[in-house]
Amino acid sequence: MPKDTVTVVIPVFNDRESLSVAIPRSLEAIAPVSPDFELIIAEDGSTDGSALVVRDWESRDNRVLLLHSDERLGRGRALARAFSVARGDIVCYYDVDLATDLAHLPELVGAIREGYDIATGSRLLPGSRIDRSGSRELASRSYNFLVRTILGSRVYDHQCGFKAFRKERLLSLLPEVRDTHWFWDTEVLVRAQRKGYSVRELPVRWREGRGTTVKRKDVYQMGKAILRLWWQLHVEKG
Repeated sequence: MPKDTVTVVIPVFNDRESLSVAIPRSLEAIAPVSPDFELIIAEDGSTDGSALVVRDWESRDNRVLLLHSDERLGRGRALARAFSVARGDIVCYYDVDLATDLAHLPELVGAIREGYDIATGSRLLPGSRIDRSGSRELASRSYNFLVRTILGSRVYDHQCGFKAFRKERLLSLLPEVRDTHWFWDTEVLVRAQRKGYSVRELPVRWREGRGTTVKRKDVYQMGKAILRLWWQLHVEKG
């Protein structure tokens, strides 16, 4: 695959319905950015037939690749596994619900081509336009404030599922990343900044997915994950 071509990864767990929209829209959005690309669906132990949907696309379009796991790996491990087999020099991912407008994809990939190691969408920059409930907005702002304060990050939004990387730089970082699920995004950004990686944060248009809520246990897990990474970085020196 020629240099600076793109691999897009979509992590999936029981998302059969969303895939029917995400795959064709992705193929349409990626083609102008990188005519020679691959779309990897990192299907993480789904039980709803998600793999069958991807296999059907795979048989009809050689740009689509199913990466199936029989057991649940967790979102972070599923992404890391996909990036390790990706053929593109630039790798990126976004959520299957397409919460972030794919119109931002050229700018996201363009930032890596300009020389940044990481580019990430942000729902918290002044130019961002978001649509989500007040409870999730408060939880997001509180979480990101704690990450910036406790872990010393300069990024404003760590958990936006819309990121791109220079693959060789990401792969050299991944052996240090311990989280296997939702905190993976934050840990990658924090560890990358500590190593001097250049990060570009981009304002995006983003809408909340259906049925998403913030539970008390989620807030507890957020705080616990932040403190765990602080311990690894400052006490264990991981």
